[in-house]
Amino acid sequence: MSFAQITKQLAQQAVGDSVKEAIDALRPSDAAAVADSIAAQRPASSAATDNLAATIAGQVQAMQNALKEDQELIVLCSTGMEMLRVLEIFTPSPKLLVLTGIDATKTVTRVVCPAESLQLVCKPMQAQAGTKPARIRFVSPKPKPE
Repeated sequence: MSFAQITKQLAQQAVGDSVKEAIDALRPSDAAAVADSIAAQRPASSAATDNLAATIAGQVQAMQNALKEDQELIVLCSTGMEMLRVLEIFTPSPKLLVLTGIDATKTVTRVVCPAESLQLVCKPMQAQAGTKPARIRFVSPKPKPE
């Protein structure tokens, strides 16, 4: 087995362990409280919108806004063999999202994805002791002057 394969296997195990710890840390009572706060922020109208990318970004932003000061929202995007922790969501068009984050090897990675096929896993977590909670950055294109 080559050094690169061993490194990749160790990284996959580390990501797997951290995901398991994150799932174990989320107690059912916490999940119910988060679900209630998110439901309270949903718009009353359930009309479908053509801007799916903005809807997805808006939902993630609502989840982040519902957090306490000592919590952070972990947003994960799985694309094939890669697991990406999302740090920025860019919506260049109504049907396209560009996610920027870090992968298991701490490499900055971008995923360009149609909004229809995007699946995100969002988890509220306690920030590590002594650190400032990370916040996801939301970027939308500037309107072009006419």
